[in-house]
Amino acid sequence: MVRGCIAVVDDEAPVRCALGRLLRLADFEVLDFDSGQALIDSLAQRVPDCALLDVQMPGLSGPQVHALLRVSHPLLQVIFITASDDPEVTQRASDAGASALLRKPFTNLAMLDAVHSALQSHPGAAMGLRHGAGAN
Repeated sequence: MVRGCIAVVDDEAPVRCALGRLLRLADFEVLDFDSGQALIDSLAQRVPDCALLDVQMPGLSGPQVHALLRVSHPLLQVIFITASDDPEVTQRASDAGASALLRKPFTNLAMLDAVHSALQSHPGAAMGLRHGAGAN
């Protein structure tokens, strides 16, 4: 049984691959994007329940993508991932309303716990419901 749909958005292919593999093993459906713009462009076809967004990416940064998502898809839960140790990154993620911030390298358990927590705070995800284009 699929537990929910997770978008993995990171410009580094090995990171996307590793996160996608772990999420699939945990029975999540995974949508893989190499940029924030690619995620934004896909939302007309499918809206995930949760997005793992790298903070620093070429083009739109994770926080910029999150700001766009908050307007167009306010129920979409966001977890930021970053390699930065800058405390300001943590503060910005918190101020933006992100579900969590994970600092690379993080454990598989930490990532799965963050995803489960984010999905529990999303009213439809726990029941397998999707929000997005065409949803009532």
